[in-house]
Amino acid sequence: MNIHEKYINRCLELAKNGLGKTYPNPLVGSVIVYKDQIIGEGWHQKAGSAHAEVNAINSVVEKSLLKKTTIYVSLEPCSHFGKTPPCSDLIIARDIKKVVIGAVDPFAEVAGRGIKKLMEAGCKVQVGILEKQCQELNKRFFTFHQKQRPYIILKWAQTANGYIAPKFQEKREPVWISNQYSKQLVHKWRSEEQAILVGTSTAIADNPKLNTRP
Repeated sequence: MNIHEKYINRCLELAKNGLGKTYPNPLVGSVIVYKDQIIGEGWHQKAGSAHAEVNAINSVVEKSLLKKTTIYVSLEPCSHFGKTPPCSDLIIARDIKKVVIGAVDPFAEVAGRGIKKLMEAGCKVQVGILEKQCQELNKRFFTFHQKQRPYIILKWAQTANGYIAPKFQEKREPVWISNQYSKQLVHKWRSEEQAILVGTSTAIADNPKLNTRP
């Protein structure tokens, strides 16, 4: 693992803290490095709140050092005004000259525009560090913007001999094939997704609580 991969990997670790909270925005982490030391870091914590780059810059105690740093970010800094101002503008305003990016943002309002803006302002930009890992982290975001559909998880419980439920039941009630660990995993998945879909038979037989949040 080279030095850029090391810091982008840290960006990915930070970004995961926002899982299930940033929709419709992506998961993004950022670190700021001065003389091979992280002096600032942050992640996008919630939709509508400050982006990862803003939180990372705000966490730096000695702001005068920013012009001598490299900022790492797992996804391209935004270049448009949404609920928050463009992160690329903030990077430029803070005179940060080196920017290392994991993956290009597929959102049509960004899609390379943030990179272009940074380069036109004189920043040295490097793109594509741990790109596949950065895309995998944001598979929901990439699927929506590139394929115009949701990212889908198909989930079922099945016995070792291939059954999902008894064929006949005298009394109609739920049959648990899952154990406590798989149930915990399912609740974790639910907390990370925006919707749950079940079939009519499941709704009638089990009457499940389709909560995506605790």
